[in-house]
Amino acid sequence: MELATESSTVGTGRDYTHLVQDYRVHGSLYSDPAVFADEMKRIFTDGWVFVGHESEIPDAGDWVARRLGAENVLMARTHDGEISVVANRCAHRGTTLCPQTEGNSRNFRCPYHAWTYDLDGTLLGAPFPKGFQNGKPDVRLDQPGQVDVYRGFVFANQSGAAGPLSEHLGPGGSDLIDRAADMSPTGRLQLNGGWLGQRADSNWKMWPESDNDGYHIIFAHESLAASLLAGSQYEDVILGGEGETSSVARDYGGGHVELDFRASYATELAWLGAPRSKVNAYCDDLEAAYGDDKAKQIMWDGPPHAFVFPNLFLGEMNIARIDPLAPGLTEHFHTPLLVESSDPGINRRVILQSEAAMGPASFFLPEDVVIAERMHRAFDTNPTDQHAWVDLRRGIEREQHSDGQRWSDITDETTSRGFWHHYRHVMSRIGEAAAASPNGSPGNGQG
Repeated sequence: MELATESSTVGTGRDYTHLVQDYRVHGSLYSDPAVFADEMKRIFTDGWVFVGHESEIPDAGDWVARRLGAENVLMARTHDGEISVVANRCAHRGTTLCPQTEGNSRNFRCPYHAWTYDLDGTLLGAPFPKGFQNGKPDVRLDQPGQVDVYRGFVFANQSGAAGPLSEHLGPGGSDLIDRAADMSPTGRLQLNGGWLGQRADSNWKMWPESDNDGYHIIFAHESLAASLLAGSQYEDVILGGEGETSSVARDYGGGHVELDFRASYATELAWLGAPRSKVNAYCDDLEAAYGDDKAKQIMWDGPPHAFVFPNLFLGEMNIARIDPLAPGLTEHFHTPLLVESSDPGINRRVILQSEAAMGPASFFLPEDVVIAERMHRAFDTNPTDQHAWVDLRRGIEREQHSDGQRWSDITDETTSRGFWHHYRHVMSRIGEAAAASPNGSPGNGQG
């Protein structure tokens, strides 16, 4: 097995083809402020980032406060029904326009000098206009260079040079979002259940790793294993045993990965933990909308447990966004994935399931926070080149690949390698190596 030997550096001089090798990554990637600065430029400024969902701002004047890399932004519904993303910062003296997390406004008015902006960022007026040439400054709110929407999911690119969103998502990312959206009989999700945030003293990259790691479930989440219900989506990985599971870890390329439980479900609606009789109207709605065959497939397959690079987690019937704040500080927000259906029981179950999986006293999130923080503390000591490597080789020899995808046993580290190999590509811009790799990422992990 050979390590990547190409040399490629960004502005700080970090050699990402050395720091991210085919089966290991260096611990300094979690703690080095210079690496974090490079990420904010290459990933969160030059690339596409998930901002929110159009259902959060259904009416004209609705807005929510979000973070786009290092920038605080507002996602708003303009008066003509379009979606706008603008800086939450007055173009005059930089005052925060909206200190709240959400609201409805005819416009954005700065509390410092009362400069007023339309919801698309256009300056409407500034008091005492005689002090300005032509009566009004020629400025507007800063805005990303690109904003686009796919199946209701809003993405933005600060630099404006990321290319089409469709290229960023690729067939893998698009399919994962499609499967989430198709859980709704109308194809429209309702992310209006409220976001619950968790601030963790850890690097942001520990979250795509942990959220899509099938190896740790039985060990880190012992309370889940002890209370496991027969037929649930985690029975296969917890009780299946080494090499006996039918679930797989899947890498779609582009940093998009999934813990694919679909083959393990023994009954329809196993992912919901309820028989059809409990949500019969929802199932009827699926059949009426999609036809019997596709509806049956949806009821059996359920939603994806997947990550869309760089910050969107499709956590089955939850959606999460990951906001990096500093090398050792991350905010993880989640909300239930609610659907449009004539059956009110489906969303009640989804909310309860969300509380059990991701809430403050849930089976997953509190334990994952502790592990991420402990992991970060272990690397927050300026590790040397000779030490502090993170090993990601599990399952590398039995990994399979075809049609741009890689997959292996659910407990293998295919998902982590998929994330990190794309990270290496983005951070080092090795276009030729990426094109030569079967899954679109430099280095296939096999020598």
